[in-house]
This record gives sequence, C-alpha cells and structure tokens, in this order.
Amino acid sequence: MDLSLIQKDILITLITLYHRQSHSIKGEDIANMIQRNPGTVRNQMQALKAVGLVDGVPGPKGGYIPTGLAYKELNLNMGEGDYDVRISRNGEEVQGANVQEVDFTTLCHPDVCHALIKLVGSAKLFEIGDQVTIGPTPVNKLLIRGEVFGKDESRQALLIATSEIISLPKKPISTYMSTPLKTLRSLDSLHDALVLFNREHIHGAPVIDSGRLSGIVTMSDIACAIENRLPLSMPVHEVMTTTVEKVSSDVKLFEVITRFKEREIGRLIVMEDDKPVGILTQSDVIRVFPSL
Repeated sequence: MDLSLIQKDILITLITLYHRQSHSIKGEDIANMIQRNPGTVRNQMQALKAVGLVDGVPGPKGGYIPTGLAYKELNLNMGEGDYDVRISRNGEEVQGANVQEVDFTTLCHPDVCHALIKLVGSAKLFEIGDQVTIGPTPVNKLLIRGEVFGKDESRQALLIATSEIISLPKKPISTYMSTPLKTLRSLDSLHDALVLFNREHIHGAPVIDSGRLSGIVTMSDIACAIENRLPLSMPVHEVMTTTVEKVSSDVKLFEVITRFKEREIGRLIVMEDDKPVGILTQSDVIRVFPSL
C-alpha cells in the first residue's frame, strides 16, 4: 500500500517507541518525537488503523501498538532477539531512534569514507552538522563516529562523513586488569598509603581486611586530608571511600568503558567469587584503547 511521508514517519516512530518501551504508545508521545501537531497524529492514526497497520488500546494507559502488517509494510524485521544499536548525537544518546543498517558508500576512496545510516526512528531528530556516534554493533562491536551531512526523510536515513571506525576489545577485563592487587588495611596510616603509592607508582588502592573489600583510598583522599590538616598517622579507614565500584572479571572491556565517564571514577575493583582479584584503571583502558 502507498503510505504518505507523514504516515511512514508516524508508523516508524510508533514501532521504535513500542520496541523500546514494550507497551502501547500515546499519540502525544509520537507527536512530540516527530514535532507534529497531536491532532494531526490522531487523524493519521485513524487512517493507519483502518488499513490494519496499528491497533488501538483503550483505557487511561492505552494508546497505539503496531501490527505485524506494519513491520512487513516497512520491511522491518525486529524479532525478540534483535539488538538495539544506539545512536548518540553530540555525546547524548538519542531516544526514539536506533540504527538498523550501515552501508559504507565510499569505503575504498583514499580521502573520504561516507556511510548511509538507516534508522528505526525518525530522521527529523537529527540536523545537518550533528556529530553522531553509532554502536557498538552486536557482533563485531564496531563504534562509528562521524558528521551528518545529509538526510533522506522518506527512507529515514542519514548520510554521514565518518571520522572514526573502531573495533572495541571483546576480551574480558581480566585480560587488562592489574594483578596482584596492591592493598591496604583499615588500620594502616595515611603515611603507609603514601609509601605504597610512591613505591608502586599508583594513585589508589583498595582497603582489604580478612580477604573482604572494605573500601578504597586514593591520592585525592589523602590530599583532602592534608588540606584539612589531618595527621598522616590517621588510619586510612577514616578517609577511605566505602562505596566501591566493582565488576566481575568475566565482563567484557567494552561493557565497562562508559562507566568511568558516567560515574566519574578512576578505577574499578575486579571481583571473582565475591573476592577482589585485580584493579582496572582509566590508564589501563587508555593503553588498550587510546582514542576513547
């Protein structure tokens, strides 16, 4: 059947939101996403419902859901095992859009590499000049960065000039962590910590008592103590951070890279069977992947 541009826009936005939220979607949410009048969306929804592309869900929590025919009409195959490939704009993930397909149109050109990015979602969410990051992709863990230089709203596609194509490391963090751990005990003094940091050329260490992780002490903690005129004879448990970021040793490196930035931390304690076995720092990540 022949759908108008606005009908395709509404339908693919409905599918995207439904795929993300797993419940019926209100017309107002679609209108906000594609920057259309809610009345226009409601009118178009009635037309789409009449041809069997959407179903209405009654009640205060109701809205619209796409039918199987809608997926077929738009040549979409979004099964239960499908993976959402996210797209970020200027460092922020775009809600209501993900990537279905990447087609490198000038891969062999010696100077430029352009790509056609087919979206599940609306191309209206992007502007020419936006810096976008796509991925990681599910199999090869590719991360693609570039600048939007064109849009095809009839196909819900972006044209980007790529600046980087990176394959994220897929090995577990146990491959990259520092081990054995350089540790402190709760009753060790701040002076003891400084001696350890200087000898081992590190900037932080976990505090472990009887094999259990109690906290972590960093150079910043000691600097704050000195600034507050606290004696270096003070035990480290007085200044340590007790809320420690931990991660299992079998987690893949690419899965924890963003945690450093999002949580503003410099290190993660690596655990096996609830016991600390290593430490992963920002420096370890940068050595493996300097462009992040």
